[in-house]
Amino acid sequence: GCSNPLSSRNHTVAVFVNGLFYTLPGTLPRFPDPEGMIRDLKESGFRLGLWQLPYFNPRNRLHREAIEKEYAILNERGKPPVDDVVLDLSNPEAVRWYQGLLEKLLRQGVAAFTADFGEAAPLNGIYAAGRSGFHEHNLYPLRYNRAVAEVTERVTGERIAWSRSAWAGSQRYPLHWGGDPETTNGAMAGSLRGGLSLGLCGFPFWGHFIGGFAAPPDPDLYLRWLAFGVFSSHTRCHGTPPREPWEFGQEFAESFRRIVELRYRLLPYIYAQAKLSSETGHPVLRTLFFEYPEDPTGWTVEDEYMFGEDILVAPLFEEIRERPVYLPPGSWVEYFSGKTYGGSGWHRIRAGEEIPAVVLVRYGAAIPHAPLVQHTGELDWGSIELCVYGAEASPVTGRFCRPEEGELHTLRLERADDGNLRVTGERPPGSSGWTVREVG
Repeated sequence: GCSNPLSSRNHTVAVFVNGLFYTLPGTLPRFPDPEGMIRDLKESGFRLGLWQLPYFNPRNRLHREAIEKEYAILNERGKPPVDDVVLDLSNPEAVRWYQGLLEKLLRQGVAAFTADFGEAAPLNGIYAAGRSGFHEHNLYPLRYNRAVAEVTERVTGERIAWSRSAWAGSQRYPLHWGGDPETTNGAMAGSLRGGLSLGLCGFPFWGHFIGGFAAPPDPDLYLRWLAFGVFSSHTRCHGTPPREPWEFGQEFAESFRRIVELRYRLLPYIYAQAKLSSETGHPVLRTLFFEYPEDPTGWTVEDEYMFGEDILVAPLFEEIRERPVYLPPGSWVEYFSGKTYGGSGWHRIRAGEEIPAVVLVRYGAAIPHAPLVQHTGELDWGSIELCVYGAEASPVTGRFCRPEEGELHTLRLERADDGNLRVTGERPPGSSGWTVREVG
């Protein structure tokens, strides 16, 4: 398996998605003890996700059952429009049957599903809702997202489905990813544009296949895309193998590990911003003009973005280590070097030595960092390092949310006469052991 090599090489990871169950919801035929396997993964810090889709090919035992129960979309001749059965999710009975199949897997310990496809609802089908595919085609992804997310919430308490297709209203059933991009610089840039556009449509959470999907990635592209990926609401490596970092050599694996470790250090910030997004509907990845609508230049920038309220990210879309970056009004501090830039305008900025992306923090922001751990279950929310960006900044503001508490706290510190920062706002529960570090 993949999980032990990840742990033995000190790669931080939380979710392992297995594609072997593709098109087979309700069955775990390839493992003699699936519950034991899932239990072992969980004890090692992994949660298991499964890949599935609402189509059944003729070799699938559920193909005949779906037709016999009249749960399949049929054409005007009463036949499936294609060889595969496409579930008619406008039929409440078909939805209950489908959710029952998924529920069996969830009760065996599966944490979530990748809800692939969903955009291929037959246009020439006749649906149980009494309408043709012309009217049902765009509704299909919404019904699909809802069916998977609702059964997952019913069993696990978490309304989640990692979905490829969507329509208006699908933002209620997070989260979504940007499909299967090519493994090219252009596809990486296109993925960002697509994600920012989705955010403007009201979708708070979005991810992408790091490195592209269609072919094995070039190592340099893979690392640059990974840096973009860790500064996304959700992070996932998937595509044509190999994708395991050790398959690209020791030096690559070390670089890969350091980039992912940064993600884990930033999880308190990411979680707080995700909580804020769930309350406001604001996207975690947002265009500059979303945050700074009065700045005319920000409306023209499509290759950098705000990651939450306080972090600006400019990915590297070429085999370079520095790039022009537009900074919105205010002062900004380089995340890695601590260098401060004042005022809005264009700057040529070099990426971090170990992280191939340009990352800046809003002057006066307090970014909570966690001690490095192997997986999310080990996070110590009482040992936060609060990094304050801007040596003379006052007041300083930030956000914090402890998962088990679920309350979003606004952090506020002000500089006293002696130059030291003092907490003037609320103190989150369990914050007595926090430390403060000033950057810049």
